[in-house]
Amino acid sequence: MLPSDRDLLLDAAQRAIRYREALGARRVGPAPEAVAALKQFRVPLPEHGRDPREVIESLDRVAGPATVSMAGGRYFGFVNGSSLPVTVASNWLATGWDQNSALFAMSPAAAVIEEVALRWVLDALQLPLDAGGAFVTGATIANFTALAAARHKVFRETGWDVDNDGLFGAPPVTVVVGEEVHTTVRRVLGLLGLGRTRTVTLPVDGQGRIRADSLPRLSGPAIVCIQAGNVNTGAFDPAHEICHWAKAAGAWVHVDGAFGLWARAAPDRAALARGYELADSWATDAHKWLNVPYDCGIAMVRDASALAAAMSMTAAYLPQSGPREPMSYSPDGSRRARAVDVWAALAFLGRDGLAELVDRCCRHAAVFAAKLSASGVEVLNEVRLNQVLVAFGDADRTSRVIAAIQAAGVCWCGGTKWQGRDAMRISVSSWATTEDDVERSAASILEAAARA
Repeated sequence: MLPSDRDLLLDAAQRAIRYREALGARRVGPAPEAVAALKQFRVPLPEHGRDPREVIESLDRVAGPATVSMAGGRYFGFVNGSSLPVTVASNWLATGWDQNSALFAMSPAAAVIEEVALRWVLDALQLPLDAGGAFVTGATIANFTALAAARHKVFRETGWDVDNDGLFGAPPVTVVVGEEVHTTVRRVLGLLGLGRTRTVTLPVDGQGRIRADSLPRLSGPAIVCIQAGNVNTGAFDPAHEICHWAKAAGAWVHVDGAFGLWARAAPDRAALARGYELADSWATDAHKWLNVPYDCGIAMVRDASALAAAMSMTAAYLPQSGPREPMSYSPDGSRRARAVDVWAALAFLGRDGLAELVDRCCRHAAVFAAKLSASGVEVLNEVRLNQVLVAFGDADRTSRVIAAIQAAGVCWCGGTKWQGRDAMRISVSSWATTEDDVERSAASILEAAARA
């Protein structure tokens, strides 16, 4: 590496550090003028290359102010986590290593760290330690990966080889979801050829939980999708009852647990997610409550052989030389070493630190709910996890309040629709959120509501 390259990397690191250090003082959403300045990037491809220092300076000067302060403590939109400093550092180091983590032969370090990180995640979530798994881009692809294994297994049990013969002429498979199933699960069902809307859709209660008294009779091959943590309310489907009902019919149970599954890592919250260990597959995000850098999702499948069969890919130039080949469990071939950040987060936090992080976010959510409710804001959900769902009256007023909150820049919350109501979500999933962040944000929300 040339001395100029070293200077370039140090300059970029110093700029990133300054950005992180300023998060507490900057507004959460970018100012309109910062967004408008992004037009400087809309130019033709340059005929000649630019000095690398100028390239980095442009990114910092123009793009930096137009970013959203997701890494700070007052971003409560889209259930996005912040990256722990140790995972930012591990990410920088892994990027410097520049490892393709597809095969053991490509990177023994990445392969072994992935194996260990997967086992740690399964341990933390109290799931079978011998389950198969893959580190993917996010919960969408984690759902895809796990449901591909489910599709393989349920068709194989009918004598149909769906991976080689496809779905033409295949026996029908019943897919069961709740009315509040996350939209990404329907998207994945479409990608897998099972149909976005060709589902048996079960009614839910006022919190979005599948009603255990509504379970129909199942016959033939079936896949049942439940969720740990409703995206609006944080509610959990009755997994224990559903799993026993599904297992009695020979159905595969898949859990969409993008953030809620991490409740199982906190003893004081684990009862919310009772019964999810009985499922056959699970999908979650590490870039939400584990607070690693984007992007990182995790697919976990009880029957590791079903996952490997669904993801199988062979070629003469791809040596199978290690105890575990990462690409054998993932839809990706070439991919970055995502598991390094997961390992770093869990090594730093430990079991007790992870539990405290989850509990702290839930306590912050409860404080939000109490403060807003005491001031007359309508809280629409049972605040038992990290989600607070509120409304400020009718749809028009709720929309105006949300716009005012975002314009003020103290915090960032987003709108949603909940069982026919326009509402606003407050999603607390950042390690960086402090009591002061909650106080400041609640005051800003109430001020916006008063103005509206």
